[in-house]
Amino acid sequence: MKNKYNMTKEDNIFFAKRKIIDNIYKSANLEGIAITFTDTCSFCNNINPGNISIDDVLILKGLKDGWQFILKNIDAELTIDYIKNIYFEIYIYKDLQLPSEYNYEEELKEILNITGELERCITLFCWIQRSQMFLDGNKRVANLIANKEMIKNGQGIIAVPVEKIGEYTTQLIKYYETNDMTDIKMWIYNNCIDGI
Repeated sequence: MKNKYNMTKEDNIFFAKRKIIDNIYKSANLEGIAITFTDTCSFCNNINPGNISIDDVLILKGLKDGWQFILKNIDAELTIDYIKNIYFEIYIYKDLQLPSEYNYEEELKEILNITGELERCITLFCWIQRSQMFLDGNKRVANLIANKEMIKNGQGIIAVPVEKIGEYTTQLIKYYETNDMTDIKMWIYNNCIDGI
């Protein structure tokens, strides 16, 4: 899988900061929150438009906090403990649900050995969603972790376009059922990678 972008880490951080609201908007919609881009902008500027439920506000706040965390810790080594820290960031305003006790270390090690930066990041994105490490929030954690590694390696960012969520869900279900990520990785490659 050929890399699409080759930014410096600093340029990618700058690009990601410009795209945070868009990514939160897309991630929220992927979670089933029917929020507009305008309302997402308002929320990210600490204005509640008034038509967002408390539960959805907590999810949006978690996404915003998660982005702040990864940007402050972009160079941190990616470990299962780091992934758990992201989970705790997105659930800081809710009752914490502990991850299952399954040992994911070996699977993560295999993924981190993938030599192509973009393929490694897309694989992380897929794997975290299917692994179901957490009782809830796996898509959000996957988005944040994959984007941390995308930015660190100058590969842009990953975000599922709102208008293609139906197509993505079809690909995700197929991957969940077969554990074959070939098709979904190519779909993400063609539809979800943004950069300069």
